[in-house]
Amino acid sequence: MNQQRIAFVIEDLYGGGAQKSLLYTADQLRQRGHAVKVFTLRDKVEHRLPPGLEIENLAVVTQFTKATSTVLTEKWQAHRINKALKAWRPEVVISCSCDKITRHLDFPNLYFWIKSDVSAKFSDPAQREKAFAKVRRFYTGRKVIAVSHGVKENLEKVVGLKAETIIPIYNPYEREPFVEMADEALQLPPGVTSGHYFLSVAAIEPRKRQDRLLRAYRHALDHHGLSAPLLIMGKGKPEHEQRLHALIEELKLQDHVHVLGYHRNPYPYIQSALAMVLTSEAEGLPRVLIEALLLHTPVISVDCPSGPKEILSQELQEFLLEPDDEEGLASALARMEANPVTIEPRHYQQFLRENVLPHFEALS
Repeated sequence: MNQQRIAFVIEDLYGGGAQKSLLYTADQLRQRGHAVKVFTLRDKVEHRLPPGLEIENLAVVTQFTKATSTVLTEKWQAHRINKALKAWRPEVVISCSCDKITRHLDFPNLYFWIKSDVSAKFSDPAQREKAFAKVRRFYTGRKVIAVSHGVKENLEKVVGLKAETIIPIYNPYEREPFVEMADEALQLPPGVTSGHYFLSVAAIEPRKRQDRLLRAYRHALDHHGLSAPLLIMGKGKPEHEQRLHALIEELKLQDHVHVLGYHRNPYPYIQSALAMVLTSEAEGLPRVLIEALLLHTPVISVDCPSGPKEILSQELQEFLLEPDDEEGLASALARMEANPVTIEPRHYQQFLRENVLPHFEALS
C-alpha cells in the first residue's frame, strides 16, 4: 500500500455527523500510515479531536466574509486555501461541507464529499430545481464521493449531475471506540430504566420529522400497549425546539417523552436503549443507525432517501417502514418492545474500517 498525503477541508468541526465522520476517517487513515491534515475555515470546534490528528485553522470564514458573501469573496477564500494546500503538498484533497468556496480550487485530485441527498430535501418544485441547479453548477465535471449508493443514484438519475466520476464510499467505523465511549456514566431521567426506552438522536428541525415520531409513538401507546418511554436527544433553533415541546403537550406525552438536549457523548444512551428510531425526511447515510448497530442496539427507521435501506439489511428489513406509514411505525415500536432483535457483527460488517478505508486509499 502506497502512503499518501491526504488533506481534508471543512468549514468547521461543530455539531453534526458530517464533521464527526470526517474526523474519524481522517484519523483512521493517519493510523494506517498516511500523512493526513484537516484544514478548517474557522475556529469552531465541538467534537472530540483525535489525539495526533493535525488540524490547521485557516480563518477564512469570518463575520465579515459571511456578511459580504460574493463570488469574489469565495475566490479570495479559495486563494488562501490554495496557498495552504500548496505549502503542504497533498496528493489527494477531500472537501466536505464547504464546497461553495472549494469549488473555486483547481487541484487535479480534488474530491467533493457529498453526505446528504439533496433530491429529497425540497417539496416545492421551484426550490427543488434551484437546489438541483446549484449541485450541477458546483460539481459538473468534478470528482465526487457519495456517502451511499442511494446518494450516487439520485445525483445521477434525479438531479441529473454529470460529474467526472461519482464514487460511493461508506463512512468507515471501528467498533471499539464507540464501546469505550458507551461505558461512560449514564444519567437517565427519573423513572426511565436502562434497557427499556426508545431513543431518537437528531437535530431538532423539520427535516428530522420528530412530529412523525411523536404521532406514531402516541398511536403505539394508545393502540399497541406500548410502555417504554421515548427519549429525544438533539438541539435546534429555539423556534423548532418550542414547536417540539408544544407538540409533546398537544399529544399529552409529557409523562412519556423526555427531551434531553445535546449530549457530546450520546453513546451510553444509545447502548442502553431498547432501540434507536429514525424518522427523517431525508438522509445521506445516517450515522446514528450504524453507531447503534455497532453498540448492538436494534434500529427502527423510515425508508427515506437515502441510506436506511442500505443499513437495515437481512431480518432488520422488517423494521424499515414507508416514510408516511405512521401506523406501521407504531406497530414496529410495539413489536420491538415485545421481541427485541439481537444485533450481530454481520449486520454492520460492510461499514467497518477495514472494508471501507481501502476505497479512500484508492482515490487518485
